[in-house]
Order: sequence, then C-alpha cells, then structure tokens
Amino acid sequence: MVDVADSRYSDLDRPPLSQGALNRALVRPGGLWTGITVVDSTGSTNADLTQAARGGAEQGAVLVAETQLAGRGRLGRVWNAPARSGLTFSVLLRPRVPQVRHGWLPLLFGVAAASAVRRLAEVDVRLKWPNDLLIGERKLAGVLAERIDDAVVIGMGLNVSLQPAELPVETATSLAVEEAACVDRDPLIRAVLRELESHYRDWTEADGDADACGLRAAYQASCATIGRRIRVELPGERVLEGVATGVDPNGHLQVEADGQGHTLSAGDVVHVRPAP
Repeated sequence: MVDVADSRYSDLDRPPLSQGALNRALVRPGGLWTGITVVDSTGSTNADLTQAARGGAEQGAVLVAETQLAGRGRLGRVWNAPARSGLTFSVLLRPRVPQVRHGWLPLLFGVAAASAVRRLAEVDVRLKWPNDLLIGERKLAGVLAERIDDAVVIGMGLNVSLQPAELPVETATSLAVEEAACVDRDPLIRAVLRELESHYRDWTEADGDADACGLRAAYQASCATIGRRIRVELPGERVLEGVATGVDPNGHLQVEADGQGHTLSAGDVVHVRPAP
C-alpha cells in the first residue's frame, strides 16, 4: 500500500511534470531540443549535464529535476527549494560561434526566460546583471552557465509556487507570492524553452554578434541594473560605486565611477547591488 503522504502526487498544488508531454511538445525534426529528461531528484542538473557533455552528449539535451539537492548559483552559492515548487533545469548547447562571444549565452537565457515569464505570468520581470531575474528588488530566478570545451551548460532555478515562509532569503520572491497569472510549471517551461530556442537561433545565425541579432538591445531594455547607481563588490574586498551605463558588445557591464569608465565581466564581480 502506498503512503499518500510520501506519494509524488500528494501535493495537488504541485503536480509533477510529464517527460513524455514535454518531449511531444518541444522535440521536433530540425528543432534545437533533442531530448527532455525529467528526474525526481538529483544533486545538480548543471553538474549532470556537464558530465554528459564531457561524454559527447549532443546539443539540445534538457535535464529537469523536480528536486535539486545540491543546487548552485554563481560563485558556488546555494539554491534550494521544496520539491516541485519551482523550475530547476539545465540545457546543453554547442554553439558554432567564436568562443569569445559565448559570454552572451547566460544573458541570452535571461532575456528569453524573462520574456516568456512576463508574457505568461503577467508580471514585470527585469534582469539584474549578470544572471538574475527580478520582480521589483526581489530575486525570482538565477541563471548559471558553465563552459566545457566547445559546449556550454546553462541552468536556471525559477521560484514558482513557493509561499513566503518557504523562500530561502528575504530578498527572494516567487510567482505565487507576486500573484502571477500563471503558476503552472508545464506551460512556463514550454514557453521558456521555446523562447530560448528562438533567441539562440537568431544569435547563432548572426555568428554570435549580439548587436546584429538585436540581443544587446533586448538585454539593455530589460536590465534593471542599467541606469542605476550601484555598488560592485570585487575580489579582495575592493568596492566600486558608480552608475551602470550599459552593456558592451561582449556582454560586460559598463560602470561610470568618479569620471572614469570601468568594464566588468561576470568573473570580475562578487556582488552587484544598488548603492546605498
């Protein structure tokens, strides 16, 4: 006899995703997505796909975890959520564009995800450089990209049905908390993956040129960081305060501080926050 309390169907507000339904909806001849795998739990979808990439897995693999036990954000920060309360997934890409332009991929992912969630959930999702999705000043999702030889694995953790008491930190939020129009994970992940496929196709056809495909303009239009006075924490406890003026053709943040221009890559910074 199955203990209903332990059943994966016991929380009817958080139904499981269907691997079969997602594959039928998203995998098609000539399309980007080649296979979508849904697992009950894993340590890290990024780590699993990174291992698969080293083993020669093809572009377009998607791994979704209903529970992630060792989720990581940028710089090893922890990302946890109750089972089936969010979307935790990673994608494997093998872009045939100059490697110097691969830094645009997490920003491209953010643009695609924000656009899809904005449309379905009817909430004003903005981007925080380099890798967060925000509603107001609160974090809705994080994006993490890792390069493995010629491949890039990009993962996202998006808070969907978390209630206030379940949020990991006070500065986080969820679609449920924001009373979004859609808190159903199935249409959300379909929309994000379709939007990602469209942006990725345009970017690769432009040989990774973010200006030619409109990606830089789209990112800057959605970025909450640009135009604000920010405090950038750098390695070695150094701090830079100034105004974020834009993102350069390589996806680096441009900051004007004390009359001087600074260009920062994601690897240069520990935190980016509004200046006090």
